[in-house]
Amino acid sequence: MAEIEEEEVKTFKSLGVCDELVEACDKMGWTTPSKIQVEAIPHALEGKDLIGLAQTGSGKTGAFALPILQALLEVANEKGKPPAFFAVVLSPTRELAIQISEQFEALGSGIGLKCAVVVGGVDMMAQAIALAKRPHILVGTPGRLLDHLSNTKGFSLHTLKFLVLDEADRLLNMDFEKEIDEILNAIPRERRTYLFSATMTKKVGKLQRACLKNPVKVEASSKYSTVDTLKQQYCFLPAKHKDCYLVYILSEMSGSTSMVFTRTCEATRLLALILRNLGLRAIPISGQMSQSKRLGALNKFKAGECNILICTDVASRGLDIPSVDMVINYDIPTNSKDYIHRVGRTARAGRSGLAVSLVNQYEVEWFLQIEKLIGKKLPEFPAQQEEVLLLLERVTDAKRISLMVRLDKVHNFPTAF
Repeated sequence: MAEIEEEEVKTFKSLGVCDELVEACDKMGWTTPSKIQVEAIPHALEGKDLIGLAQTGSGKTGAFALPILQALLEVANEKGKPPAFFAVVLSPTRELAIQISEQFEALGSGIGLKCAVVVGGVDMMAQAIALAKRPHILVGTPGRLLDHLSNTKGFSLHTLKFLVLDEADRLLNMDFEKEIDEILNAIPRERRTYLFSATMTKKVGKLQRACLKNPVKVEASSKYSTVDTLKQQYCFLPAKHKDCYLVYILSEMSGSTSMVFTRTCEATRLLALILRNLGLRAIPISGQMSQSKRLGALNKFKAGECNILICTDVASRGLDIPSVDMVINYDIPTNSKDYIHRVGRTARAGRSGLAVSLVNQYEVEWFLQIEKLIGKKLPEFPAQQEEVLLLLERVTDAKRISLMVRLDKVHNFPTAF
């Protein structure tokens, strides 16, 4: 009997979602709600504040978008038209903000939803024009939203009813804390607030006291976990041969789509050049690139023109690239929680995936912290050193050429890549 009841719960309609939005979910191919949606949506529809803890790729956006759109519809039916600036969603990265906006627009396409995105790296005047059209939903990064609140004439958030902080742990890092405090001072106290993240930190407690009222904590994962369909391995190697091992693994998995994570923006550019010189289809994405170049790189990867995306952690948060087969940690993250976000790019929505960490002699401590965090000892990736080092001469040549190209570009065309 209990099983039958559980089955009945697993439809959007039974969670309390209205018919128009159930239809929108069907059109998007969302037939059954994910675990975080099952946990979060009923509380949200009751008007509660939420702290949602869920793995990346678990349907977090739907968990906050559906209750917001349903509340917007209810107000529209009452007052004859939907109110402007009904909800603001804050995201730590530009790409994630655009992606959240796209999901809102897809869910709201049948109800005439207007959505605007305010992020850095894009002309403020064009955004001010979009704000003057009074969209219902606003998605953006904290810095640029604050710029508009301070400088765009006639723009305010006095009518705001919902605030969402997505990837809350990253938003609460020192980078954004000041901006968030100022935004909180500029919006109504009477509102619903949702915090969603794959990982939660102590800073969430501080924010909870500042802006959440009796929140319900919903959890769709253990505190720091990776999905069961993800195969995780490591490769212990000398630092001087790391590029060789990377090329070896990418060659072994040549038909796969891969994301390679580095620590610095410069490393993304250099590695992409090395791999291209070896005939591999690699493209870099990092926070130092302009918005149009970042989206261009992302679209080339999504379209399959390039099958290797070299990126910094800016790309590891919330990007919905459904067909990544493998994640390689070229540099081991110093903050082990970033590992959860990185490997969350593969094995999404029930598919299988592989994550390989390249650990040199200086990174062992960080790697052990990751194993401690996820609560498991990882097996070694099968790579014979003799076989890997057969690539040494070719990789060394490719690196030498790439360094010359980078040096040339820095001196002659500083913005070329």
